[in-house]
Amino acid sequence: MKQAVTYELLHECKQTGARRGIIHTPHGDIQTPVFMPVGTQATVKSLTPEELKHEVGAQIILSNTYHLYLRPGQDIVKEAGGLHKFMNWDRPILTDSGGYQVFSLGDLRTITEEGVEFKSHLDGSKHNFTPESVMKIEEDLGADIIMAFDECCPYPSTYEYTKDSMERTTRWAKRCKDAHKTIEKQSLFGIIQGGFYKDLREKSVKDLVEMDFPGYAIGGISVGEPKEEFLDILRFTAPLLPKEKPRYLMGVGTPDYLIEAAIAGIDMCDCVLPTRIARNGTAMTWNGKVVVRNATYERDWRPLDSECDCYTCRNYTRAYIRHLVKANEILGIKLLTIHNLNFLTKLMERVKIEIENDNLLTFKKEFYEKYGYIN
Repeated sequence: MKQAVTYELLHECKQTGARRGIIHTPHGDIQTPVFMPVGTQATVKSLTPEELKHEVGAQIILSNTYHLYLRPGQDIVKEAGGLHKFMNWDRPILTDSGGYQVFSLGDLRTITEEGVEFKSHLDGSKHNFTPESVMKIEEDLGADIIMAFDECCPYPSTYEYTKDSMERTTRWAKRCKDAHKTIEKQSLFGIIQGGFYKDLREKSVKDLVEMDFPGYAIGGISVGEPKEEFLDILRFTAPLLPKEKPRYLMGVGTPDYLIEAAIAGIDMCDCVLPTRIARNGTAMTWNGKVVVRNATYERDWRPLDSECDCYTCRNYTRAYIRHLVKANEILGIKLLTIHNLNFLTKLMERVKIEIENDNLLTFKKEFYEKYGYIN
């Protein structure tokens, strides 16, 4: 049966091995590597779909199964014609499985072999997620790419706990694959787990690749560990994944991590970071972070970033945006969100060009120097 989502490799950077490709989906092609803005509750906070397209240049967005299951409910979204129609977005969508959110609930959830029982963070009501029920929810939501239900280990975790968790994730992945019916409309990606133990990562890859998913994600890193550990596991795991399928690194959104992900051979990344820090009055720029809410910008008549041509930087000053943030005006959040997402979109466009020119390592060194990162 024809898969809904396929990957086309166009070029590998001779300096780094980074991949330049295209992911083909029912709602259009995605040029990779790509950063995916997060629209947790069927909206990227403060932005319209038109702004996401025309001011940000987003190719694909991510929505959250856990949140949409609780509110408004998958039946409402299905009745609307699926997420695309519900939120008026005609480009690709990825839904996560809700696993990360459920396992983040701590004392509010209980894990068994069957699945997870949890209490809603909204009203304390009891619910159950199983691999089969999550597949039904994601099918009702109707995204192009859906994720298998997995268990995300906290950091740090013991070897024994991580091994048990990884093996359960593998069993759940098989159950997800067996339950997934809408193969020609939606592609189900498997999620590699195994914490920070290389033998467990290798085993997870081997077992999931044998199941022949149309794409694979690396989960369970970028969860609070030191950067050296993150890079070590990323660089070990990514090359083990099939070359002819999309590779997705979950929960990564800082410029340095996005560049490192591309160098490791990753095609897709997502994170709430750029929208979250926008709500805190912080902008990403080509010369480092600007905390625009600080008093130093009270009479600063420059744009957020002199090298940026986004809607915000073309039209507004740091002083005005600072005023909006300090006054708790929604427009301040909107302008910072447009800028931050546009910045990461442009960063990934530059990464694509540097891959094509076999120059990504050189670009990384130049960018790190300018941004204030340590190589």
